[in-house]
Amino acid sequence: MQIDVFNGDADGICALIQLRLSQPAESTLITGVKRDIQLLQRVTATAGDKVTVLDISLAKNKEDVCRLLSAGAEILYIDHHQAGEIPEHPNLSTLIDTSANICTSLLVNHYLQQPYPEWAIVAAFGDNLDHSAEQLADTLLLSTEQRESLQQLGIYINYNGYGASIEDLHIHPAELFNILIQFKSPFDFIRQRDDLFRQLKAAYHADMERATALQPLEEDDKTAVYLLPDAAWARRISGVFGNQLANQAPDRAHAIISRTPAGNFQISVRAPLNLKTGADELCARFPNGGGRKAAAGINQLPETQLDQFISAFKQHYS
Repeated sequence: MQIDVFNGDADGICALIQLRLSQPAESTLITGVKRDIQLLQRVTATAGDKVTVLDISLAKNKEDVCRLLSAGAEILYIDHHQAGEIPEHPNLSTLIDTSANICTSLLVNHYLQQPYPEWAIVAAFGDNLDHSAEQLADTLLLSTEQRESLQQLGIYINYNGYGASIEDLHIHPAELFNILIQFKSPFDFIRQRDDLFRQLKAAYHADMERATALQPLEEDDKTAVYLLPDAAWARRISGVFGNQLANQAPDRAHAIISRTPAGNFQISVRAPLNLKTGADELCARFPNGGGRKAAAGINQLPETQLDQFISAFKQHYS
């Protein structure tokens, strides 16, 4: 049995698209909202089963990796988040690179020797790695209009992955994957599924319009903190709003704080684009925190720790 485990954002979805276009397989899909990163807890496998894991931190899933390896499963693990100490096992193959300008889909693109680079470009744009996306687009001689289309699609797919639960999303990431995998090129999807593309576009712009009307909770030359309300639109927009703020003020770090239905906070941190470092280290200091150097987050921050987080964030980037 083949089991595909992937982050529900643009990077996780586009990484799996490339793999399954190149290596078709009937598989069980395990995914969720972008912040649902301990996905291997949901996997049961035995000897002979193959598990592919894309775009979730090995450090957050190490216990389950060891459990599955002990059960006899074979694991291919490709990611760009914090890995911690990687287990040594003959059934574990890893391709992990935590560099600030890489994402899982770019790693898969190289791993497969670039059969579907346009999907990797979509993912890089979705992860706000515009420079990396442009570099790959240069090799394909894409026009400005083509690059803008791939950038928009990456942003919309990424936007769809954010939320406290699947109910916050417009479309389940597994369902979105099953639609996108039908197209070898993202340009074909945009042309042939214009209805879905426009649906995500309209929803994204409606939510973003609300977000851009907000004023920062705290702001100085080095940092800005935004507190979003307890609403589905705010939870959906938290990550892409942080990306937009980072692009608008590349020397400033940003923290986007969203209230959750459980009464705590979900945090998205964006390091300055001109200094893509430290977001993962900062968030890892708190329970349920982690990510990558340029962008990281905390899934469930207790209200009693909010002031502590804001202080640590401002000190970290001062």
